[in-house]
Amino acid sequence: MKPTLLVLAAGMGSRYGGLKQMDGLGPNGETIIDYSIYDAVAAGFGKVVYIVREYFKADMEKRVKERYSGVKCIDGTPLEFVFVTQELSKIPSGYAVNPDREKPWGTAHAVLMAKDVIHEPFAVINGDDYYGKESFQILGDWLRSREGKSGAYSIVGFELENTLSESGTVSRGICFYDKDQHLTGVVEHLNIGKEADGKVYGDNSDTGAKHIELDGKALCSMNMWGFTPDYFSGSEGMFGEFLKAYGMELKKEFYIPYAVDNIVKAGKATCDVLSTPSKWFGVTYKEDRPGVVAKFAELVAKGVYPSPLY
Repeated sequence: MKPTLLVLAAGMGSRYGGLKQMDGLGPNGETIIDYSIYDAVAAGFGKVVYIVREYFKADMEKRVKERYSGVKCIDGTPLEFVFVTQELSKIPSGYAVNPDREKPWGTAHAVLMAKDVIHEPFAVINGDDYYGKESFQILGDWLRSREGKSGAYSIVGFELENTLSESGTVSRGICFYDKDQHLTGVVEHLNIGKEADGKVYGDNSDTGAKHIELDGKALCSMNMWGFTPDYFSGSEGMFGEFLKAYGMELKKEFYIPYAVDNIVKAGKATCDVLSTPSKWFGVTYKEDRPGVVAKFAELVAKGVYPSPLY
């Protein structure tokens, strides 16, 4: 069984100033998604599903056809690509929503758009985050071991100190889990950064506590998930409940952690917390771009990736 990689690439890039999904950051114009797909193929994935917006779907399809023609899976079969759109209007019938709303419904809604094209265990990643080779191998192995099972979810937890930004503070969801490494909750922390004393500090959004010392080895979510395909039916039900409660709001979003938390608390699934040694990096603002370009150049220089990548 070859798991599927679902790439969340529908973000509009308003803070970044453009479509960062298509921004060439590698030495030969490679995007972050290019590196993620390269690592996923090496880890045994067989299909890539892009979640995009209709207005740039044709451009993405053209780029993928040009970039990946001839790319093979590790068993020698062609790598498969599917494109699915996320739009504000793509919701079940019978729900009242605010007619002035402009934003789509969030990451869990985006994943739901792929329910008709994914029938095997699958991973979910952000299109603008670099996760590292080890992370894809760890998640790929986990997904293969869940073939034919249901109610099995996972989250790849990155050590907090491996996700900090050199250009400012960040927000991170710190994972909490039981003795069996099953996720029990994700608590959002704001304004996280390493200070002059070498320690990591941040603000706990649940308790309101400010500038508290955090464990740099604590595992945090960077939106890298693994799911058995029954996740779609579970989250679809949760989305209906979400629309009942928040359909008239302009900005409230249906996020993956919200869906997972509700499904787990309903006793319909467990979510394993997987640990990775990889260092995360990504682009949120234009100011992040030079540092990411330098990191990819360094990885190429060390022989981690070929250049050009494809």
